[in-house]
Amino acid sequence: MTDPDAIVIGAGPNGLAAANRLADAGLTVLVCEQHPTRIGGACATEDGAEAGTRAGCKHDVGAAFFPFNKASPAFNALELQKWGLEFAWAEVESCHPAPDGSSAAISRDDDATAQSLGGRDGDAWRRLIAWHRLAEPKLIDALLSPLPGIASKLKLLPIDLFRFARIALSTSGGFSRRLFRSEAARRIVPGLGLHVDIGPDDLFGAALGYFLATTAATGGNAIPVGGAGAITAAMARRLESKGGAVRLGASVARIAVEGKQARAVVLADGTEIAARTILADTGAPALFNRLLPADAVPGRVRRAMTRFTRGWGAFKVDWVLDGPVPWKSGEARRAAVVHAGDDIDDLARFTAEARGGAIPSNPYLVIGQQSLADPTRAPDGLQTLWAYSRVPPQVEGGWATRREAFADTIDARIEGLAPGFRQRIVARRIVAPPDLEAFDPNLVGGDLGGGSNHWSNQLIFRPVFPYFRYATPVRGVFLASSYAHPGAGVHGMCGWNAAGAALRRL
Repeated sequence: MTDPDAIVIGAGPNGLAAANRLADAGLTVLVCEQHPTRIGGACATEDGAEAGTRAGCKHDVGAAFFPFNKASPAFNALELQKWGLEFAWAEVESCHPAPDGSSAAISRDDDATAQSLGGRDGDAWRRLIAWHRLAEPKLIDALLSPLPGIASKLKLLPIDLFRFARIALSTSGGFSRRLFRSEAARRIVPGLGLHVDIGPDDLFGAALGYFLATTAATGGNAIPVGGAGAITAAMARRLESKGGAVRLGASVARIAVEGKQARAVVLADGTEIAARTILADTGAPALFNRLLPADAVPGRVRRAMTRFTRGWGAFKVDWVLDGPVPWKSGEARRAAVVHAGDDIDDLARFTAEARGGAIPSNPYLVIGQQSLADPTRAPDGLQTLWAYSRVPPQVEGGWATRREAFADTIDARIEGLAPGFRQRIVARRIVAPPDLEAFDPNLVGGDLGGGSNHWSNQLIFRPVFPYFRYATPVRGVFLASSYAHPGAGVHGMCGWNAAGAALRRL
């Protein structure tokens, strides 16, 4: 390829969504990915031989379940199933058991969910999900489109806007207590909110947990056949069919700027590649304070990036088991994702410990059972299991000295919900926050979400005002990662929206 029209830095889902949109508009596109052997960033898959578990087992590096698979406008436009992507689903989407034997679960079958929640809680869920199914397309469009997005928000009926605003202005714990009566049902939304750094008592914290609950019912926690990397592989195949290219081992050292106009990217080996426009699927601090020249970025923005609020770290474990997890809960045995959180008070204690810099004593867990629905994940007779907890990015003595002990705590936590679990472990691989950052430099300190998802780090404040519409102080450079609106989640919309902004400028 000669010098392209557009360069995208980073081959994660957002970068590849941006590249595809640019290619669809007729631009020649080059994606520069620093990893020497694979694309995908945190949406990738490793073989057990590479991970040090068992050859033939497939472990997702980061993202593993995809509730936005049907709701994302970017994914719908890309039609990735035409490029080889297949999804599988478990019978149950999200299960929330507790040591006291109680369990609550969300399924794509609303009757099954209502039966799991029982009585008044089941009726409350039916009313909520019936409204959500009608409002979801307009809500998704309003929330994922570029800000301010007045046109998309005007499509919402006043009653829909009022109902969602009442949810969004609530804490996740407050919303759950208002909606449900049983502790089992009440722990669902706060537990889902802790997929990021939103605790049950955080102001304006209910929206994310609400959407993860409702999209689990409408689209399901979809499992890519063959691993999460199948998503980005399909995106790359589509891009190549449009004349675009992905270059591995191409670490971008800086963006060359003349005046206030971007001219080219310069790779770590000194290679310079010119382009009309450059989109960065990178961290916002990395873009503003490292890739762009200091004199091209206002001092106020550079200082803001040094104070950028990051999310908590993630501590991940991959297992190979000699059989399914022996959950006490029958629903958990059929679930794509199992969440370990005893009740709202337990989740609040966990939040306080992680936020205070302590290693959680009773860790909240997101536990993925991909091989239940996708038998390609493990050879016959084996199962894979994936889990993470939220932790401080750094701990006293460093994670190298604490990782084994905390992984043992996680094993014990699962054992309490599934007696006999530890006897089924064939192999275990620990991935602490520094390891996640080594996998993907965007995951600074193990932050999976591109910065905190607290309200003060969202909307017009993401990543910094007034650069919340993907453009930067340098003409021709756009931020296309989850550090931009709408933030965390594998939906591709940060890159898709940034490409739209770039095309309008061109």
